[in-house]
Amino acid sequence: MANRIPGWRAVIVLALVLGSCIVPQPLLAITTATTPIYTDALAAGWDDWSWDTTRNLAAATPVHGGTAAISVHYDKPWAGLYLHADPAIPLAGYTHLYFWLHGGSSGGQQITIMANQNNAATAEVTATANQWTEHSVPLADLGSPATLSDIFWQDATGGAQPTFYLDDIGLTGNGEPPPTAGDITLTVDVAAGRRSISPFIYGMNFAPEALAAELQLPVNRWGGNATTRYNYQTDIANHASDWYFQNIKESNATSMPNDSAANRFIDQNRRTGTESLLTLPMTGYVSNGANRGCGFAVSKYGPQQDVEPYGGQCGNGVHTDGSRITGNDKLDASVAAPPSFGASWINFLKAKYGAAGDGGVRLYNLDNEPDIWFETHRDIRPTGWKYQEFRDDTIAYAAAAKAADPGVQLLGPVVMGWTYYWFGAYDGQREDWSTPDDRLANGDVPFVPWYLQQLKQYEDTHGVRLLNYLDLHYYPQSPGVSLSPAGSAATQALRLRSTRSLWDPTYVDESWIKDAGPEGGIIKLIPRMQAWVNQYYPGTKLAVTEYNWGALDHINGAVAQADVLGIFGREGLDLATLWDPPASTDPGAFAFRMYRNYDGAGGKFGDTRVHAASSDQDKLAIYAAQRTGDNALTLVIVNKATEPLTGRLTIANAEVRSAAVYRYSTADLTQIVRQPDIALAAGANDIAFPAQSITLLVVSSGPPQEYAEHMFLPALRRQ
Repeated sequence: MANRIPGWRAVIVLALVLGSCIVPQPLLAITTATTPIYTDALAAGWDDWSWDTTRNLAAATPVHGGTAAISVHYDKPWAGLYLHADPAIPLAGYTHLYFWLHGGSSGGQQITIMANQNNAATAEVTATANQWTEHSVPLADLGSPATLSDIFWQDATGGAQPTFYLDDIGLTGNGEPPPTAGDITLTVDVAAGRRSISPFIYGMNFAPEALAAELQLPVNRWGGNATTRYNYQTDIANHASDWYFQNIKESNATSMPNDSAANRFIDQNRRTGTESLLTLPMTGYVSNGANRGCGFAVSKYGPQQDVEPYGGQCGNGVHTDGSRITGNDKLDASVAAPPSFGASWINFLKAKYGAAGDGGVRLYNLDNEPDIWFETHRDIRPTGWKYQEFRDDTIAYAAAAKAADPGVQLLGPVVMGWTYYWFGAYDGQREDWSTPDDRLANGDVPFVPWYLQQLKQYEDTHGVRLLNYLDLHYYPQSPGVSLSPAGSAATQALRLRSTRSLWDPTYVDESWIKDAGPEGGIIKLIPRMQAWVNQYYPGTKLAVTEYNWGALDHINGAVAQADVLGIFGREGLDLATLWDPPASTDPGAFAFRMYRNYDGAGGKFGDTRVHAASSDQDKLAIYAAQRTGDNALTLVIVNKATEPLTGRLTIANAEVRSAAVYRYSTADLTQIVRQPDIALAAGANDIAFPAQSITLLVVSSGPPQEYAEHMFLPALRRQ
């Protein structure tokens, strides 16, 4: 203690702000010459000479690696953690001091870093609450000392600061701390599990043009409740229970039907090279020509519990006493639209854009969420349909569509969620779960398998396939997840776990589904769909045209979305469209970019899936594919944990030497950062992945590439 710097506690000098702006040198190998200073304990030759500081050099929690870390609490202003080496360490060949910093539950600690006594060159770092953050300080910023005898982490505020933690401290020659021994094993086999990945899994609903163009969006859906009663002849849709059962004109177009919102949507998609997926009305009604017309007009049906605020003419169809209005005239806001109406729309689009097989509109939903029409469109369909009624309507509308253009691809039944995979609308409206009258009347067969059976029977009899895609909407039911903000730490963790419901036969859903059966809350959505199709209507493709894991404006949602897209490709889904798209600057948009435009120049994840597995997919998920154009092996690794993890990566049946690295993380939420290339050994390779991050490796058989220090690529910055 007698050896500390005279007057040190009062020294404050200009600090260089570090963090994400540090520019490391190109990394030419995964491992490099390093000298540890602290890993569970101080390295030989190092002593603790701290002043005015309560510290524990063997704190058990939190730890970054191993079993211990250093806890630090400044007892007085300008206190410091001081580590001294005897003899001093020659710094030839070393470029950076690295360490991991954890801000405890509070975070925000401001800390000044200095090397050696009486050195005026300093750096400043700020701790982050509840997570470990890697810091790599260039020795040049610490005065480029020839040797290192002292390292100081000093209070930079002159005031009280909460406890923080340090771990895995050392010196390195490339700016990167060496990975610890692999926490999780990652295995890739290029020769196994090969299967095409459909580009349609990267679709959206109503994607804006700029984002669609940037992502080269494969498919864009015109969907939702309003499309159920969209009238292409008038450009008017009824917004149903979403907005007081009111007719609303969808654009400012005056030339009908040529300049409609639907046609503008198609035109946009043609400009961006995107397939259009339209919704074919099937209720038997579409909106009439009365803009602002009401399903439940106050003037006709009297005062109502809730009234449209802009004019107050349209009500919610509920009397002020809470009872629902019944017996209303269905033609108040609508007009009859039999199967011929849908056929006429297809014929119009065929004349305008060409047939489906000749560059025209090819994909059509068989309406939208018909299972809840009795609620969303109760002004025209107040009673939930029975199995056979829905089958007959499906056959009538689908057959008319196929007759108008045999090349169209039809997606159905487009039901809204888990309950209606098993029951029809009639039983659902009555919440008739124990003795479902309609289901029992049809052999007690769950609705979706029954639906597939009926449409296969139609094809067997008539020689025409009406259904091309089995389409089921899926919103995770875990509380606080779907269509929701990031939420608490517990909710964020739940969001990331719940992606397992898409595939995992061991995952019990953490929602009401676990108590509502069947199968004890195990959803395994995509394998279940595949099993149903294989058993009841082989050859049918699989689609999920609405899904949303929430928090797309937060790194938690981006990580979940990246995981979901990887699952879609690995599990063999054929088409998926996110409801609804993130803003271009949202983290969720970067999850899509990692698969569709990771380098700002159209770089894409591979189109042929290959085998990839993680020893802990719930923490460190991996997805692998090979790209047809250049045969590059692309790996997406998603760290779902709130702490950094090290993956021990092994790649079989491929000669690999290096990988280009692209990363999206909390270090910079505004862009995908091009990291230095890494070298890959023939065996296992330990690679560090920051907490809550998405990393893409583009693996090649060549050596690592050197990049100029200030090279900028479109839409991303090299860090």
